[in-house]
Amino acid sequence: MAACIDTSRSEGRQALPETKAPHISSCDYEHDCDYQSKITRFCRPTPCNHASMAIPTSSRVPLKPIGRRLPEIPERDDVWVKIREEAKLTSSQEPILSSYYQSAILSHDSFASALANHLALKLGSPMSFSSAALYDLFKGALMEDKGIVESAEEDLRAVMERDPACIGYLQCFLNFKGFLACQAHRVAHRLWSQGRLTLAQVLQSRVSEVFAMDIHPGARIGRGVLFDHATGVVIGETAVVGDHVSILHKVTLGGNGKATGDRHPKIGDGVLIGAGTSVLGNIRVGEGAKIGAGSVVLKEVPPRTTAAGNPARLVGGEENPVTLDRIPSLSMDHTWHTSDWSDYVI
Repeated sequence: MAACIDTSRSEGRQALPETKAPHISSCDYEHDCDYQSKITRFCRPTPCNHASMAIPTSSRVPLKPIGRRLPEIPERDDVWVKIREEAKLTSSQEPILSSYYQSAILSHDSFASALANHLALKLGSPMSFSSAALYDLFKGALMEDKGIVESAEEDLRAVMERDPACIGYLQCFLNFKGFLACQAHRVAHRLWSQGRLTLAQVLQSRVSEVFAMDIHPGARIGRGVLFDHATGVVIGETAVVGDHVSILHKVTLGGNGKATGDRHPKIGDGVLIGAGTSVLGNIRVGEGAKIGAGSVVLKEVPPRTTAAGNPARLVGGEENPVTLDRIPSLSMDHTWHTSDWSDYVI
């Protein structure tokens, strides 16, 4: 169950940050609706019952890579400029780190070059890849697929905005294994999509060894994604994770047996998944839903609802679930609502 309790059924509204159009590096699924109108519908929910909140099979598409781009929205900041500024400032404050920051950040002329270098040094191994070979692999992928770089920058913003433990872009870029594993996965997914399956799986194995996250290279992950703490995260081959999703440690997006084909969960935009949760099978977790820590989810979760428990149940009941007004992945609110049916107090 979720870790703490809130006594109100409604929450204040919170809008998504301005961002570029959602994008995932491999453009292999369709974009069928306007992204901003989806967010407007989410932030201005209308009363509905459980049946009306269920997602029809025909409309289960809004997890994006897109064939057509939405109009560009100007970036709110230049992440690379901020990283360099932080590296210079920290070098002056902590001289013992100056040579490290010089080689990791200040000697590079672009975000892509620094990220490729850092991932290569982290993942290089005499048993599989040399760091030099990995640098060429990562640099080539990042230069050829600008979507990976854009997604990585949006992931950094997500960490800064949602994780109170993050003191700067530089800290996340160099030290947060959830961020680093996700960017290595984006390159592995590109290799997988190009038919380079063996290389993609060897890279996946090395990422799992170094960062303790196991994401199959076939899985599709959106942008603005936060893997908080990240240890023990497992994501299966046919899983899809939407945009602006927050996932905590020891979360499994897995299958429910020996089924083949499309067998893993589909996580909608704005979803928050608590620590230690397992979502199993080819089921949908609707946009803006919240999954309590330690839950086992075996059935579809309607949009804007909270599910908790083992097996997971909808808070408020199936016929009248509590509807969320805030986007849980952005608020990072892990509470659930018990005032109407429980006087339990710790």
